[in-house]
Amino acid sequence: MDYADRLLGLLPGSRRTPGLKDLLSAAEAYLPADQVERIRQAAEFGAEAHRGQTRKTGEPYIAHPVAAAEILAGLRVDADTIVAAILHDVIEDTPIAKEELAARFGAPVAELVDGVTKLDQIQFKNREEAQAESFRKMLLAMVRDLRVILVKLADRLHNMRTIEGMSTVRRRAIARETLDIYAPLAERLGLYAMKLELEDLGFRALYPQRHRVLEKALKRARGNQREFLTRIATQLAEALKRAGIDAEVDAREKHLYSIYRKMLRKRVALNEIIDVYGLRVIVEGPDACYRALGVVHAAFRPMPGRFKDYVAIPRVNGYQSLHTTLFGPNGLPIEAQIRTRDMHLVAESGIAAHWKYKAGEPGSGAGPAQAREWLTNLVAMQESGSSEEFLESVRVDLYPDKVYVFTPKGRILRLPRNATVVDFAYAVHTDVGNRCVAAKIDRRLAPLRTELRNGQTIEIITSPGAIPNPAWVNFVVTAKARAAIRQYLKGLRRSDAIELGLRLINQSLAELRLSLSDITPMALAATASELGMADADELFEKVGLGERLAPLIAHRLGSSATATAGAAGDENATGLPPVPLAIAGTEGMLVTYGRCCYPVPGDPIMAFLTAGRGITVHREECANVEDYRRHPEKWLSVTWDPDGGRQFASGLRLEVANRVGVLAAVAAAIAGTNTNIDNVELHERDSETSELMFEVRVRDRRHLAQVMRVVRRMPDVLRLSRTLATRSRDE
Repeated sequence: MDYADRLLGLLPGSRRTPGLKDLLSAAEAYLPADQVERIRQAAEFGAEAHRGQTRKTGEPYIAHPVAAAEILAGLRVDADTIVAAILHDVIEDTPIAKEELAARFGAPVAELVDGVTKLDQIQFKNREEAQAESFRKMLLAMVRDLRVILVKLADRLHNMRTIEGMSTVRRRAIARETLDIYAPLAERLGLYAMKLELEDLGFRALYPQRHRVLEKALKRARGNQREFLTRIATQLAEALKRAGIDAEVDAREKHLYSIYRKMLRKRVALNEIIDVYGLRVIVEGPDACYRALGVVHAAFRPMPGRFKDYVAIPRVNGYQSLHTTLFGPNGLPIEAQIRTRDMHLVAESGIAAHWKYKAGEPGSGAGPAQAREWLTNLVAMQESGSSEEFLESVRVDLYPDKVYVFTPKGRILRLPRNATVVDFAYAVHTDVGNRCVAAKIDRRLAPLRTELRNGQTIEIITSPGAIPNPAWVNFVVTAKARAAIRQYLKGLRRSDAIELGLRLINQSLAELRLSLSDITPMALAATASELGMADADELFEKVGLGERLAPLIAHRLGSSATATAGAAGDENATGLPPVPLAIAGTEGMLVTYGRCCYPVPGDPIMAFLTAGRGITVHREECANVEDYRRHPEKWLSVTWDPDGGRQFASGLRLEVANRVGVLAAVAAAIAGTNTNIDNVELHERDSETSELMFEVRVRDRRHLAQVMRVVRRMPDVLRLSRTLATRSRDE
């Protein structure tokens, strides 16, 4: 009888906990006996607390937290973390209070459990706000102790493994949240193995049909490739051995979700994905990585432009490896990853590979340091606004399309794509950002709003008397910079803020060939009232503090001015025609068109404005417009530029008879109207009908109507409509 069996013998037969033996065996492998006993006591306490509670699958509820704890034991975390995982639902789902947990298992365990606990006891306006506030609380708890997120990720992983018991709607909601938040969070913290499993489980739950189709297609495409790849791995291992390099070479295959994302991103079929198969080379030291790279490139010709050095420049989560793509025998593309054993441990386990839990203090290593640096910034972020805004800021940071730039001393900083000089300044230090007045990029002066590119060296010029410019809020992209600017501006005196707001609105009105003198006090008061403010001074103050966007207010005021002039019968009251937003972007704004509804000239439209991202134009009947109505302050009433002179994308959805040649016939009919086709998708609905999705280029609504008339007359076309997002659409 092993130690785990002896501990289990201490439990009465009726209270044996499912999965406890496996947990105790895993803990016994690296923890002392007294800590394993403590874990057993926690399981007994949790089983008693959750007595009578069951999961959707019908098993006792305690099986879930024990399974989550076993996942963490596989990462070899400390006993406090495992105990917290066993008890993570006790405060939320039982009458037991945090104080009782602290008295029984210690304050650190109680704090960990509280950090994971949702805020179900508080009443929120909607489910989205509750979810965002829960997520805010969890992330801020992470700043104090990173073990909180380890418990939460283990909890989510086991929930995804057993998600079949949920309803379809609930299953899809949890899967989407997992793919949007928890899998990227695991990647950001370097928990790569957990990230991959979360992604594949989320993909299967959210898109079951796509998962099945892709899985079957991959099995067919695989054929003898696996055996072929194994032979290549053996050949490469022998070449490394001859070169005197001690290495392990393993063949691997990409996960389904990563293949699916690449297919979506590049809009290609499975057979066009070139790096489905790969090799992993594990060597002893960093210098051996580069020597092994030479051997690999000598054995197989490398593919140009496909080499990445994450050893010299690690990813933000501490990941290090050399990546190269090779031309294998018969032209088969093969991705090779070369790393040390330590790098491999970090790649698989992330912060858990470096972290030491001694009195709550972090151990050494780049992974935890970088994770803690990012998490510490959350404290500043959460000052910036509501829970929903906070969650959106975190989403931006979880999906960083990265740019690598250098300080004058050679320090590497990683910033999101489209980051500006101001974002860089705040990344160096908040004080540097607050006092920056100019910058040099590669030793040449550059504007502060200049977007950065890979490899540039940035030097920030500061002045002791400088203060942040409120206009920076309109173009910075990092959450840290935006939060720091707003926090500083909140400290300004009201009079200063009003003065700044006046100046910023005047600047934006000047782009519309107007000024505040053209705006009547009545129009100012009406605009302030529409936005929920007492008077014009409060409106100016909000703009000066960066809480309202000057371009948006200017357009509202401009519309009010022209409307007042029209009502008075004075066509030249301002000397100008009405002031619509020029969709072509003549005010310097970035303009994009909603892919959900494909607006074209002639459609009634609305535009949503986001700081730093410009405006997105939607058709008024688009379902997304109804969703955005919750934020009326960010909406613009816009019209089309009469001198557009360009073509616009539009979507057509056709239900057609499933006959040979129908796709070619429809495409020919569209082309016959002198219309370009950008993209075509075909989905077979049943044996009788298919669905065709066309993306075409048209001048305006009249041109589109002509195309639709021609297509609608075809005998094989059963139904035709424009693409439009609806409430029921979830994929």
